[in-house]
Amino acid sequence: MDSISTFDITKYPLFDVMKDIKIGRIQLPDFQRDWVWDDTHVRRLLASISLAYPIGAVMMLQQGTQHQQFKPRMLDGVINAAIQTPNLLVLDGQQRLTTSFMVLLSGQPVVIKDPKSQKLAKKWYYLDIQKCLEPEHDRKTAIIALPESKIMRTRNGDFIDCSTLENEYEALLFPLSKVFFFSEWRSKFSKYWQYNSQKLELIDTLELEVIKKFEHYQIPVIQLRDSLPKEAVCQVFEDTNTAGCDLNFFDLMSSSYCAGDFSLRDDWKDRENRFQTFKVLRKVRSTDFMQAVTLVAGYARRIEAAKQGWNLDKLPGVACGRAEVLKLTKEEYQIWAGPVNKGFEEAARFLRGQKIFDADDIACPIQLVALSAILTIIGDRSRSFQVRSMLERWLWCGMFGEIYTHWHDSQAGRDIVEVPAWIEGGSVPFGITQANFSFERLLSVRKRLGAVYQGFAALLRREGAVDWITGEEINDVVYFEEQIDSHHIFPVAWCRKQGIDPKKYNCLVNRTPLSAKTNKRIGSKAPSAYLKEFELHGTAVASLDEIMRSHGIKLEILRNDDFEIFFQVRAKALMELIGKAMGKYLSLELVEDTDGDLCNGNSYRLDPEIITKY
Repeated sequence: MDSISTFDITKYPLFDVMKDIKIGRIQLPDFQRDWVWDDTHVRRLLASISLAYPIGAVMMLQQGTQHQQFKPRMLDGVINAAIQTPNLLVLDGQQRLTTSFMVLLSGQPVVIKDPKSQKLAKKWYYLDIQKCLEPEHDRKTAIIALPESKIMRTRNGDFIDCSTLENEYEALLFPLSKVFFFSEWRSKFSKYWQYNSQKLELIDTLELEVIKKFEHYQIPVIQLRDSLPKEAVCQVFEDTNTAGCDLNFFDLMSSSYCAGDFSLRDDWKDRENRFQTFKVLRKVRSTDFMQAVTLVAGYARRIEAAKQGWNLDKLPGVACGRAEVLKLTKEEYQIWAGPVNKGFEEAARFLRGQKIFDADDIACPIQLVALSAILTIIGDRSRSFQVRSMLERWLWCGMFGEIYTHWHDSQAGRDIVEVPAWIEGGSVPFGITQANFSFERLLSVRKRLGAVYQGFAALLRREGAVDWITGEEINDVVYFEEQIDSHHIFPVAWCRKQGIDPKKYNCLVNRTPLSAKTNKRIGSKAPSAYLKEFELHGTAVASLDEIMRSHGIKLEILRNDDFEIFFQVRAKALMELIGKAMGKYLSLELVEDTDGDLCNGNSYRLDPEIITKY
């Protein structure tokens, strides 16, 4: 019966593994990230090997000779390897093998990291011959780490100097870099001590009890067959990697696109530098870009299948989850990366028109991914007023409906199919029809980086909110120069003195985008007081009335310091504003909260008489 196992288990002598690393037969897949151990981990590993204790199995992936799944790279410390195409790639055990190689065979000091300062240092490792042969001593205490100079002052003030071979012999310190060349070192050691019988006996015991442990040490190896698909290797890596390292799909894809001269990392670096010129794109990650390319490539496959007459229910789905990204071919990436790049830049211009200026204003990066992919697909059609209006509605429904807060990648795939079809005259997308915004959310939102919080501030800017002091519209220049942020209209300190419920004065109804200078001028004053100051500093009443209206505030209500009336009237105005952006009628009714968190008493209900009167 043929085996259907995807892996084999074997053991290799430590020295053979070290040699294969040195000549390049064993390498790392490029997606493995650098990770440096501290001195404690290094000494613990060396102590275990010197005592013939197990250090755990390592996992390697067979590298096919005909087809490379992953781009390989040498382990740290390997110089001028003879073989450039490896037989095995290390998936788990990178640090154990790298450390062992650097200590035992590289001929170079070991790079370690200080656990507190995180600074890197170079160390040479030695065995205190006498101490390691005394059973009462912990083997780790017999392993000494010397700096790159091989000269160190001990805690008691003594010097250890191993800068010459003679000094090593005199100090009875054995360099672990010579463990596989012990006979040569032993010969020179014996000659230095003029074949002293006591020293020869000491070195014989060292060889028998310690060096032989290194020479005969075997490492268990789980060897994955090269038939495993990329996504399976990725899953195995994350499940078993002892560093607890999450492998994102960009790491894996950059390694798998290894044929020819194409470098995914270099390609992304150029695009990332371009994105930095758009403030709203400055936080776009490599994984975001890969997801957008995957969406567009998936859409193209779906359209091609439709042209070939596939049944609707058999058409390929479009998604940008991990599994879908890992299936993206290098050829598809090269076809669509350029157009998607332009899609992101067009998204930046579109968002600027919605008064979304900075990357921090985007609560859900996946919605930016979807927007960029949609703009890539519809191309120049996005420049028409009608299409722009439809995209605006989709954007605000996504933000206020918090569609992308909950459904993530699957919603992006759905929108890529439904939004272009809607623009062509099809049905309204599911994300728009299902989006809703309740009065409770207007009262409950507190999270400054949430979709509703950030969407609210952006929508007010788009609707023409102006700065209270200068009267300037909040464009991108004013936004950054004047440090525009969401601030309280009725100051917190004043509200506390009046005994107003914090849930009310901290909610969005009592917030609006203001400059840092304006917020400082407001301070803890009552609205009537700071409005009077604005007038004294030259702001005409008519101008002040217009300024407040741009924020959905009625000046005469604010002058009366009547928080309750202000709250009721502005809440209605904001619900209407959000409903207009979403293209929906939003109810002003409150749903009863069984926990009583928001609906205690009538103070949270809108009074029809008040909102009609004002």
